[in-house]
Amino acid sequence: MPFYVKQGQVPSKRHIAFEKPDGELYREELFSTHGFANIYSNKYHHNMPTKALEVEALNIGHGDSWQDSLIQNYKLDSRKADKQGNFYSARNKLFFNNDVAMYTASVTEDTDTFYRNAYADEVIFVHEGEGKLYSEYGVLEVKRWDYLVIPRGTTYQLKFDSYDNVRLFVIEAFSMVEVPKHFRNEYGQLLESAPYCERDIRVPELQDAIVEKGSFPLISKFGDKYQQIQLQWHPFDLVGWDGCVYPWAFNIQEYAPKVGKIHLPPSDHLVFTAHNFVICNFVPRLYDFHPKAIPAPYYHNNIDSDEVLYYVDGDFMSRKGIEAGYLTLHQKGVPHGPQPGKTEASIGKTETYEYAVMVDTFAPLNLTDNVRDCMSQDYNRSWLEE
Repeated sequence: MPFYVKQGQVPSKRHIAFEKPDGELYREELFSTHGFANIYSNKYHHNMPTKALEVEALNIGHGDSWQDSLIQNYKLDSRKADKQGNFYSARNKLFFNNDVAMYTASVTEDTDTFYRNAYADEVIFVHEGEGKLYSEYGVLEVKRWDYLVIPRGTTYQLKFDSYDNVRLFVIEAFSMVEVPKHFRNEYGQLLESAPYCERDIRVPELQDAIVEKGSFPLISKFGDKYQQIQLQWHPFDLVGWDGCVYPWAFNIQEYAPKVGKIHLPPSDHLVFTAHNFVICNFVPRLYDFHPKAIPAPYYHNNIDSDEVLYYVDGDFMSRKGIEAGYLTLHQKGVPHGPQPGKTEASIGKTETYEYAVMVDTFAPLNLTDNVRDCMSQDYNRSWLEE
């Protein structure tokens, strides 16, 4: 995170005795990244966060690898994979490699179980639904079209006001999700030229500590393995915390897009970075202002990256037959671009209304059987002239 936050009660120095009114000690937990060499937060618990009654294996499946998938362009309707479940069990894995994994989910039910992704940062795009994210750090209001950035190791619950229509696009990052470095100055402040600023970022508000002894189930995810841990104390028992690591929210509608004289590449719509992949988004914007500009993208061959687009809302200028909740995958080494008639139709247009989330990876993606079951069989033929 680009800025420091302090909430609740914290001692005057780190790693010193911090006493409760009765003389007992609060328990300090250092929540650090990259060993002790990068950003961190210090959390102050009423009880030791290490107290667990028991640990057992748990089986939650999200989809199996599709071993004989072809290298080609794909379009799929993720809604066909929908199943019953809560914010973590309803996830259907679509694409993955050693750097990133992508899921969609239709969340149909609530849960009071706590959840922790121990090995991956999560970026949850809330396509449909509103509610609250509860964590050790406090309560974060969740709005439709929010990006929720949740650091690995965070214990949290995600609850919605209604479960009639909740849809998520989830990105697991096996490296830190960051605000791009070229958006920040040398002191970490977001630049005037950045497409969003600190005012657009929402952070949790610490609530009164819950000091309650019992048996509290925590589902922990370690890569593709799950364990259920019974905690002896309620995990939201912080009296205070400070630092630069915490869950936060940014809404896609706050993104200020760039506009150019001629068509800008997708990388100019960057939102977040991580190791070996980036997250971009497309939002309503004015089109290019050269008198002979072609607003639709040029045909291109991503020889170094796989490109995933999750379609959120609007009229997608370069694609036919796209609805909200669809995804496309254009793999490295296979050319793609506007479908027949879309280039010509874009000429003379002055603006676009579209929302989409894009993930570009720099290592090839593997596909799951969910892609096979949800894909359009004739997408490869959609560039043929009629």
